[in-house]
Amino acid sequence: MTGTPVIRISDVSKKFVIRKDKSLKERLVNARRSRANVEEFWALRHVDLEVDAGHTLGLIGGNGSGKSTLLKIIGGILTPSDGYVERRGRLAALLELGAGFHGDLTGRENVYLNASILGLSRAQTDQYFGSIVDFSGIEPFIDTQVKFYSSGMYVRLAFAVAIHVDPEILLVDEVLAVGDEPFQRKCLDRIKQFQQDGRTIILVTHSLEQVRQMCDRVVLLESGSVVVDGSPAEAVRHFREVNSEQDHVEQDARRHLLTISNPRTVDAAGNRLTAYPVGASVGVEFDVNAESPVTDWAAGVALTDASGLLIYGTNTVLQNIAVAPISGARTVRFRFDQLPVAEGQYFVTLAVHPKTGPDYHRIDRAMSFQVENSANDPGVLALSPKIEIE
Repeated sequence: MTGTPVIRISDVSKKFVIRKDKSLKERLVNARRSRANVEEFWALRHVDLEVDAGHTLGLIGGNGSGKSTLLKIIGGILTPSDGYVERRGRLAALLELGAGFHGDLTGRENVYLNASILGLSRAQTDQYFGSIVDFSGIEPFIDTQVKFYSSGMYVRLAFAVAIHVDPEILLVDEVLAVGDEPFQRKCLDRIKQFQQDGRTIILVTHSLEQVRQMCDRVVLLESGSVVVDGSPAEAVRHFREVNSEQDHVEQDARRHLLTISNPRTVDAAGNRLTAYPVGASVGVEFDVNAESPVTDWAAGVALTDASGLLIYGTNTVLQNIAVAPISGARTVRFRFDQLPVAEGQYFVTLAVHPKTGPDYHRIDRAMSFQVENSANDPGVLALSPKIEIE
């Protein structure tokens, strides 16, 4: 990497000791054989990273991969078992809901408490107080004890304080997911402003689309180790490949008149593929089997993204396709020329059914395929605009 590192993580490992004793009495009884009731868990193993000033680093991975532990070590909340972390510049962290808040103090008192912890003088906090309260949007409750706050109010006030202490480094965990949508947009807009100002941001989130849009570098953690350290597209693609949901949900075939088998996705030449470049032709094929002749039937297909959002759905009835009676086995083919979707993982749902009425057979998420793209344009569609400036 080039530039000036503001964070250096050198050979960091973190071990937690998990005690199996459920009570103090059990600990006393098992004192002589305590080792048998202790289990070691390594949340991080030999992590080496450097983060340059002005960059936005995303940390992704499955539950238990070590993302939040690493963020807490960077923020000084946890001490590594091995290795060390060097930081340069004022740091503000949003790591846990209400971290640093005292429940018996009011919102006003907690603003001053948090600001002092983050390095502001009382005079500086006086200067920023009105702006903090205005950003949080909880002015009617600012003199209420925070133990009566909702989770969303906690996040609003904590984020408002963090962004007003003028941090060079901002650490953000998944806490933003708690706020309502308008406040989330406001927070993301402020983070983008921080990026434009050249601040350093480290972000932990389960939203892969958010990572692709906001980060210029992404680290993928698995079982406490770094497995990918590269571009957002590279890291997200690897994560989706490793965690691809191949299992499908299948509904019982009604009366077993028709059944679906052998689902597959193919390219324009008919070759089976599970990954396509953006804009490529994608074919969906499957076999339909009839135990006895069926005259009233139709076939349908639906595409959804990884979050379950319906991208497209259709069937032979909607397309005014005349389907001949079926007896034995038939092959159904749907072809999508130049599928204009953004990079990501997509799932295919298949169904055979009468023209009206319940399905004969339906398989939700019968298969999945990847769309790969080197561009980082946000959104769900992959378009190629023609831009003219006169």
